[in-house]
Amino acid sequence: MRKTFEILATTLRLALQELAKNKLRTFLSLFGVTIGIFCIIGVLSTVSSLERNIQDGVKSLGSNTIYIDKWDYGGGADYPWWKYVNRPSPQLIETKLIREKISAPINIVFNFSTQSFIQFENDKLDGITYHGITEEFDKIQPVEILYGRYLNQLEFDYGTNSIVIGYDNAEKLFGSPEKAIGKEVSLRNKKAIIVGVIKKQGTSFIEGWRFDQSIILSYRFMKQMLFNERFNNPKILVKGPDNMSTDALKDELKGAMRSIHRLGPTEEDDFALNAISDFSKAVSSLFANVNLGGWMIGLLSLIVGAFGIANIMFVTVRERTPIIGLKKAIGAKKRTILMEFLLESALICIIGGFIGIVLVLIMAQLLTNIFNFPVYVPTNILALAVGICVTIGILAGIIPAMIAAKMDPVVAIRSK
Repeated sequence: MRKTFEILATTLRLALQELAKNKLRTFLSLFGVTIGIFCIIGVLSTVSSLERNIQDGVKSLGSNTIYIDKWDYGGGADYPWWKYVNRPSPQLIETKLIREKISAPINIVFNFSTQSFIQFENDKLDGITYHGITEEFDKIQPVEILYGRYLNQLEFDYGTNSIVIGYDNAEKLFGSPEKAIGKEVSLRNKKAIIVGVIKKQGTSFIEGWRFDQSIILSYRFMKQMLFNERFNNPKILVKGPDNMSTDALKDELKGAMRSIHRLGPTEEDDFALNAISDFSKAVSSLFANVNLGGWMIGLLSLIVGAFGIANIMFVTVRERTPIIGLKKAIGAKKRTILMEFLLESALICIIGGFIGIVLVLIMAQLLTNIFNFPVYVPTNILALAVGICVTIGILAGIIPAMIAAKMDPVVAIRSK
C-alpha cells in the first residue's frame, strides 16, 4: 500500500511539472474544461435557483391548502373564461356549512381582496391591496409581524378599524416602519389604526399575497367599505390536517360543495378546487425539462473540452515516447505508465473544473447583488462537478495512456 502511494505521489509530481513546463498547452486544455464546467454548473445552478424561488413562492400560498373559487387557476391559451363568469361566487356562510360537512379538523378562511389607496396626512399610496380575512387566516397563511401585533379575536368579531400594514407601505408612508404603529390612516371612506407591520417579504416570481404592498384587515371592517363583496374576488381557503392528503381533502370538499350548491348527479361543478400542491407539481415537471436542456448544453461543452484534452494527451505521449521507453527499460510497469497519463489528464480536468466552479460562484454573487435574485450553488452540484471532471479526465486520457503503456521500450527509445 505504501509503495502504491509513493508511485502516486511521484506520478502526481511529474504531472504537475509537465503542466508547468507546457504553459500554453496546459492553458488550452484547461480552457475547454473550464468553459464546459462553467456552462453545466452555471446552467444547473441558475435553473435550480429559479425553481427554488418559484417553489418558495408557491409554498407561500399555503401548504396542503385548497382555494375554493369560481375560477380555475389552470389558465393557459385555451382557458375557457366564459365558462366560469356566471358561476356563483363563494360566500361567507359556506365556510360554516363546509366545516359542518367535513369530519376532519380543518382551518377555513373567507377572503376577498380589492385595491385602493392608503393615506397619512399628505402622503398617499395608490394601488394598495386590501385583504379582508376571517380569523383563521394566520393558521393557513402565516403572517410574521415585525413591529406591533396581529389582529386579535375581538377585532375580527366586531369589525373594528384595526389593520396590519405591509413593510413597503409603512416605509414609504413613515420613513421608518416601526413609526407606523398607532398611526391613524385613511382607507377609502374609513379611518383605520395601524396595529402591526408585516416583516418584509421581498420579491418573488409568484405574485402571491404581496404582503409588502398590502394591508390586512378583518372581513367585517372591510365589508363596511365595499358595496358588494361579490365583485372583489371572494374565495374560501381550506387547509387540512398534516396526515390528510390533498386528494382526500379535495374529494371531501367536492362532496360538501356539491351538497351546499344542491347540484344533481348529472350537473357539472359550478366551483373550482385549486390545490397548491398541483402548482408545485407542475413547476417540478416544467423544470425537469429545463434541467434536461441545461444538461445537454453543458455536456456538449464538456465533450468539446474532452476532445481537446485527448488531443493534447496524444501530443504529450508522442513527445515523451523516448522517456516512456527509458522508464520501461529500467523496470516501470504498464500500470505505472498508464496511471501517470491518466492522473495527468484527470488533473487537468480537476484544475479546469475548479476554475469553472470559482467563475460560477462569482457569477452567482453578481446576479444576487445586481438583480436581487438569489442564485444558489447547491453542494450536490459542486460534488457532481468534481465527479464529472474526474470522469472526463479518465475518458479523455484512457486511449493515449493505453498507447503509452503498451509501447515496446526498445522502439520507444529509438523513436527520437
